[in-house]
Amino acid sequence: MPIKKSVKIILIVCSVLLVGVLVFGYVIYKEITGSEKISGKKDQIPSISKNIPPVTKGTSDWPNWRGVKFDGKSTLTGIKGNWSDGLKKLWQIDYLCQGDSSATFSSPVIQGNRLVIMGRDKADDLVFCINTETGALIWKGSYKTDASSSHGEGPRATPFIDNGLVYTYGRSGDLVCWNLTDGKLIWKQNVKDAGGQEPTWGLSTTPLCIGNKVIVQGGGNALVIAYDKLTGKLIWKSMQGDPGYAAVIPVAFDAATELLIYHGKGLALVGLADGKEYWNAPWETSYCVNAATPVVDKDVVFHTSGYGMGGQALKFSRDGFKVLWKNGLIEAQHTDPILIDGYLYSYSGESSKKKGQFKCVELATGKEMWSTDKIGQGTATYVDGHLICFDITGNLYLVKPAPDAFQLLGAINKAMEDVKSPSWTVPVAANGKLYLRYLQRLVCYALN
Repeated sequence: MPIKKSVKIILIVCSVLLVGVLVFGYVIYKEITGSEKISGKKDQIPSISKNIPPVTKGTSDWPNWRGVKFDGKSTLTGIKGNWSDGLKKLWQIDYLCQGDSSATFSSPVIQGNRLVIMGRDKADDLVFCINTETGALIWKGSYKTDASSSHGEGPRATPFIDNGLVYTYGRSGDLVCWNLTDGKLIWKQNVKDAGGQEPTWGLSTTPLCIGNKVIVQGGGNALVIAYDKLTGKLIWKSMQGDPGYAAVIPVAFDAATELLIYHGKGLALVGLADGKEYWNAPWETSYCVNAATPVVDKDVVFHTSGYGMGGQALKFSRDGFKVLWKNGLIEAQHTDPILIDGYLYSYSGESSKKKGQFKCVELATGKEMWSTDKIGQGTATYVDGHLICFDITGNLYLVKPAPDAFQLLGAINKAMEDVKSPSWTVPVAANGKLYLRYLQRLVCYALN
């Protein structure tokens, strides 16, 4: 019996819709579980230098995530303000990621002649120490660890240099202490042994060294966890639940320092000495992704997330918090706002889209001063009165921060070449140099 024309049409439409649903589902599945492809030049890891140079210190080191004051501001001065003829490239390496699923987003830290940055091969997390003057490999550390491929098997967290030691944190929960001079492994712990639980896109908290402790988010039954930074011995663990992807931030009070924890379902204040939970402000996004570093100005903290959440400013003390304002003007998925003279400067929008908004918002009121779509979507660092913005396609911009109007002073197209996947790693400026990372590649430019 022949099928009626109307039934054929319905079947065709249903088939098209089914294919569309399957394609959409596959795209979402790959977004969650897949790894960014390693594109462009890929080199083998070179031999280690035969002579290990002594460790030095610079005038504007960058020893940890967001710099010495955790605010995204470099202490470097005297940078080149005219970019019409570009910036001089000093050196480039292309071996940080080894293998198709090894995508790594961890940013570099710098002390004097040493730069430490993480990578990945098929079985190991890798730690590289590179000579900042020449780009030569001083030492390499590694440890075997299983890793999920969601956005790559490599680490997300940035290392922390502290008093001749360097601390790294892998996406599978390995917290490791190394000797900065020669890369000797001092101690190694995994937060899962203390009850930690890895989230969908990997444990990502940059280690915070403060006092005698090193602190990370571990999730599960060890949402916040503190180890002795010299021995690796567990000191305390605090709270339970989904970890966030943001750094732990110290905040100073009159008598002591405490910790702001941007976890998977909110922002909490906990005690540095013992992990005591003072308060917990709810802020739950899709997928429990709170990833942008909170911005602190005395007793005010601003935090922001993507997925339609926007941001809010809280006035806080140990006793609690009060919401000052909340709006959707800055919706930073995993890029970090920078506070300059009372104004927030930040990218807003989904971090994988080539176009976003870069905005200036007054911290006290939440008022938007201006917004532009002229510098793509990306990350930013403050250097010598300027913002250096690095978009996800590899372009670099020099912006003068001012609340009255957007001021673009210079641009370098394709400062990072062969960018096929989003280039999410923040630019770092230290000791006269600018460092840009894209997966396996690290490029060093002269800024002076």
